[in-house]
Amino acid sequence: MPSRILLVEDEPDIAELIRYNLQQEGFSCALANDGPKGLAAARQKPPDLILLDVMLPGLGGLEVLKSLKKDPQTSSVPVMLVTAKGSETDIVLGLELGAEDYLVKPFSPKVLVARVKVLLRSGEPVASEAGQVVALGTLRIDPSRHEVTVSGKAVPLTLTEFRMLAVLAKRPGQVFTRNQLLDAARGADVMVLDRTVDVHLSSLRRKLGKAGDRVETVRGVGYRLRE
Repeated sequence: MPSRILLVEDEPDIAELIRYNLQQEGFSCALANDGPKGLAAARQKPPDLILLDVMLPGLGGLEVLKSLKKDPQTSSVPVMLVTAKGSETDIVLGLELGAEDYLVKPFSPKVLVARVKVLLRSGEPVASEAGQVVALGTLRIDPSRHEVTVSGKAVPLTLTEFRMLAVLAKRPGQVFTRNQLLDAARGADVMVLDRTVDVHLSSLRRKLGKAGDRVETVRGVGYRLRE
């Protein structure tokens, strides 16, 4: 069954270009042309991936993103922001709000399709996520169920956040470089922004609350999960 992608884009020409290239690759692509319609479509039938413009009529893309990530029904759906706003500040803000990836217009359709495939693979069970449940104090990580709890309460994470935590949890105490974490979590063929890993792990710490203190920064090297 083809992966279902929801495209939220108000520019007809761009929407048709994206939809055509995705359908050529065998994906099923639904279209919403403003923020409220996109949010409603995602909630009605959560897709496998959402491509979301930032500058949308009715409700801005970042507001849509915040609503998606707060809703348990859609919080785990990966989101790629596709927008003309390409400053580092814009990109970091999008990642901080929970986006898994960020593609700046104008873009190559081939690059878009390649990154869509990477994000869709991120949602599949992979060897790096296999293994037993890891319990460290109040923090519990269950790779097979794709579940993280703190003091018994489920913590909603984005796919990228979960995969980075799963990598760290495989070897508590071992230091992983930023590139190792990003490669393991999202694939080596994804564009790397200097602050990408820092942004995702900062968000992860915040969501884990007091248990987030276990995610330690090793200055000049990378990160580790304290035993």
